[in-house]
Amino acid sequence: MQIKKLQVSLDEKHLVDIDFTIKHSLALVGQSGSGKSLTLKALLGMLPSQMDLKLELEADFALERGKTIAFVPQNPFTALSPLTKIKDQFFVDAKKMRSLCESVDLDLALLERFPPELSGGQLQRVVIAIALSGEPKLLMLDEPTTALDPKTRVVIIELLKKLQHSQGFKVLFVTHDMHSASALCDEICVIKEGKVQESGVMESVVNNPSSPYTKTLIEASFANRKFRE
Repeated sequence: MQIKKLQVSLDEKHLVDIDFTIKHSLALVGQSGSGKSLTLKALLGMLPSQMDLKLELEADFALERGKTIAFVPQNPFTALSPLTKIKDQFFVDAKKMRSLCESVDLDLALLERFPPELSGGQLQRVVIAIALSGEPKLLMLDEPTTALDPKTRVVIIELLKKLQHSQGFKVLFVTHDMHSASALCDEICVIKEGKVQESGVMESVVNNPSSPYTKTLIEASFANRKFRE
């Protein structure tokens, strides 16, 4: 899947002007304000009405949210209705719901509970299961581990890797955390102020960054940690 041009503008000023390719799993990395969220919203068709979008895409599927593409938001605690049982937040039949929950290692007994009764890790499993209910070709992740503790973060990353291997969808992982990005993705695209700073194979970029900006992100994320620890 190749994004030949993704351009987001406001009053004729380009806020984002990038291109990238998602072969298997790509991390789109940058600090706050780099254009990550705008890129994600553009691909999801969620840009504010006052912004203009130009998108040139080469893929074997159209971008249809809820069908070919699915989205996992940053905070699982706010992604679900707190007053609705987990089982009633799925829009599939009971058999498929159970299958989805089993695929994310979620105890089926939790289906009878309400979101506030679940832990962050359990809620994120629910959100991932719901996202996968449409059997997407591309799973888009917006900082999906930020609200989780370090131990649960590792578990969720490993779960996502297992699901991608078994279901074959592509991954676009939007994050500021190079450590989490390297744990999940094979390739990386680093952006700053809406422009690509560098891109390539994850291990190569992490071990030998060409951009000072990338080096700063790496140093912040890998302090006292190793690549794919």
